[in-house]
Amino acid sequence: MATEMSAIQAPEVVSHKEWVSRRAAFLKKEKEFTRIRDELTRERSELPWEEITRSYVFEGPTGKKTLAELFGNRSQLIVYHFMFDPAWENGCKSCSFVADNFDGSTVHLAARDTAFAVISLAPYEKIARFKQRMGWKFPWLSSFGNEFNYDFGVTTDETHSNYNYAPVAMQPDGRPYKGEREGLSVFVRDGERVFHSYSAYQRGLDLLLNTYNLLDLTPAGRNENGKIMSWVKYHDQYEG
Repeated sequence: MATEMSAIQAPEVVSHKEWVSRRAAFLKKEKEFTRIRDELTRERSELPWEEITRSYVFEGPTGKKTLAELFGNRSQLIVYHFMFDPAWENGCKSCSFVADNFDGSTVHLAARDTAFAVISLAPYEKIARFKQRMGWKFPWLSSFGNEFNYDFGVTTDETHSNYNYAPVAMQPDGRPYKGEREGLSVFVRDGERVFHSYSAYQRGLDLLLNTYNLLDLTPAGRNENGKIMSWVKYHDQYEG
């Protein structure tokens, strides 16, 4: 059997009865994985918080907003840290792949007392131009000129040298020592006080990628041959 992706191995072909038997056996493993994931979710919700004492002001389409103002009238806030260096003209291709999954979620998050925003280091003028090109609607603000990206570990330099809770030099992916990285952070507001409850980076963001989740259900899977997202393009650049 051959496909354009050349990743599907010739399968074992069995009777319907045998197929159902094999699938039912595998379902037991899937259910165990689901139970483990549910337990991780419970433990994540019980992690301690740290209070945010530094003031962060972001630039957006309606002017300046503080971190607390990004909550609107909700008590939880999810922030996606989108890689967009001030020197770049376009946002990161891989983060764009992630961001294509956001717009359909924001209304449902809001119904569960949760606000959502994307934040990048690039000046807002560049963000607005690129966002218009991509056709996205989610809130996207600039942290240019403040310490937000550095404090939450998604911009690294000689002074801020940790990413994903380890020195950048020890990261297994061979990425540059300095520069922009991807991440997600969760915040909680209690009155005037804002707390940081969780941050994730690298493969911790896989759950955001519904395209990957769908591909993982297929025989060919992600078919990246160890080159993560090497095939990804901006969604307006795929042929056909």
